Amino acid sequence: MKVNFIKSIIAIAVSALIAYGFYSFHDSENKLLLSVGSFMFVAITLLLTIGISFDLPRTSTNVRTVSAIFFLVALASNIIFSFVSFSVPLYIILNGILILIYTLITYSITKAKQ
Repeated sequence: MKVNFIKSIIAIAVSALIAYGFYSFHDSENKLLLSVGSFMFVAITLLLTIGISFDLPRTSTNVRTVSAIFFLVALASNIIFSFVSFSVPLYIILNGILILIYTLITYSITKAKQ
């Protein structure tokens, strides 16, 4: 696994800007939770999409594809939460399940070593 620092910094900066956008457009008391949660989810997926490459080309391609799909899922999920009044447990449970599924798929891909 190789980390490209410039691309990783760009991915984190883009994630921070997306999280700030969610913070500024949401008018509920949960705006801090939405911005922190969206930053974490989007940063993890963007880092693996843009900033990290693996030794085997198939592994890199598969991890990047899964990361891009979950980036879009995270973006859609947080956009929906941005316009709807939501409870804290619902947000944590839904995003927690999505992150755990993403982690499981990514871990399985990297352990296959293809």
